Amino acid sequence: MCVKRYLSNTVRSLVLTQGLRPTRQNSETLQENFVMSKVTFKNLNGLGISIAAVINVPENFDESKPYPAIVVSHPGGGVKEQTAGTYAKKLSEHGFVTIAFDASFQGESTGEPRQLENPHIRTEDVSAVIDYLTTLDYVDNERIGAMGICAGAGYTANAAINDRRIKAVGTVSMVNIGQMFRNGWDNSVKDSDAIPYIEVGSLARTSDASGTEFVTIPMAPLKEEDAPNEELRQAWEYYHTDRAAYCTAPGFATARSLNQIITYDAFFKAEAFLTQPLLTVVGSEAGSKWMSDDLMERAASTDKHMYVVDGANHMDLYDGDNPIAEAIGALAPFFQRTL
Repeated sequence: MCVKRYLSNTVRSLVLTQGLRPTRQNSETLQENFVMSKVTFKNLNGLGISIAAVINVPENFDESKPYPAIVVSHPGGGVKEQTAGTYAKKLSEHGFVTIAFDASFQGESTGEPRQLENPHIRTEDVSAVIDYLTTLDYVDNERIGAMGICAGAGYTANAAINDRRIKAVGTVSMVNIGQMFRNGWDNSVKDSDAIPYIEVGSLARTSDASGTEFVTIPMAPLKEEDAPNEELRQAWEYYHTDRAAYCTAPGFATARSLNQIITYDAFFKAEAFLTQPLLTVVGSEAGSKWMSDDLMERAASTDKHMYVVDGANHMDLYDGDNPIAEAIGALAPFFQRTL
C-alpha cells in the first residue's frame, strides 16, 4: 500500500533501518515466476540510511544458480514504482535479476531531509546497491550491469566511471543533471548564467538552518501552465496526474541540492575511465538528446552505441508501450551480450 507521507518536508521516513541481508515485505517466494520481492538493506556509504528496493527474478528462477544482475536507477523526482520499475520488470523477463530502488532521502528509503537530490549521493547509491547484490548467492558478481532513466541514467554513467564492478552501462532518455540545470533543457544557456541557482541554494541552506520547513524546488513543472513546452508538459502530466503519479514522489527536491547540482558533471573523466560497454537509448525528438550525444562523444569505451527511437520524445520512453518495447528490444540483447 502506498501511504501519503509528504504532509510536510520534515515528516520522517516510515522505513526502519535493516541489516545488510534483505527483509521481504508482501512478496511471494523467489521461486515464483517473475516475482517482485520488496527488500530493505543498509546503505554502507556511512550516512546511516536504509535503501528500499524491489528485486525481480526471471522465469523458472533457481536460487541455487548465479544470474547476471542489473541495477535500475529512477529519474530525478521519481521512485522505483514508476518507470524504473517498468524497465526492471521487463528486463527480468530476459533472464536477469534486476533491482529498482529508491534513492537515499527519497521514496521509501530513509534519510533526512526528505527529497534531498545530492548528485554525489545518488551516484554512490548505485554502488551501495551493488554492495548489496554481491551478498546474494544467486547474483554473479562478475556480471553486474547498471542502467537508469533521465537523471538516473546520468548517475549510472558516473557510477560506472567510479566503480569497476559495473560491467556494462545502459541509459534511457539520459540527463546529466548538472548540465541540464546549468545549460537548460535545450543547451542554450552558458554555465556562468547558472550562478543565481547557486545563490538560491545558498539562501535555502540559511533558511533551512533557521526554520522548520525545508525550501524546495520543482523537479518537473508543478502545474500544467508552468511547462514551457509540450515535452515538459508531459513531465507534469507524468508526475502529477493519474498517468503515473505516486504518493512517495511529491515532485520536488530540496533547494539546498542546487549547491551540488550546478557544479556536478555526471560525465566527469568519462574520456579516461568510462571504458565499459555502453548503450544509450534516446528518442529522436527528445530535447534532452544532446546529453546522450555528449556522453557518446566523451566515453572512452570502444564498445559504445546509440539506439534512437524514431518519433519518441524524452517522456515517451518513460511509459509509452511501443517506445519502451523498442528500448527493451535494444537493451536486453545488449546486456545479454555484455554480461
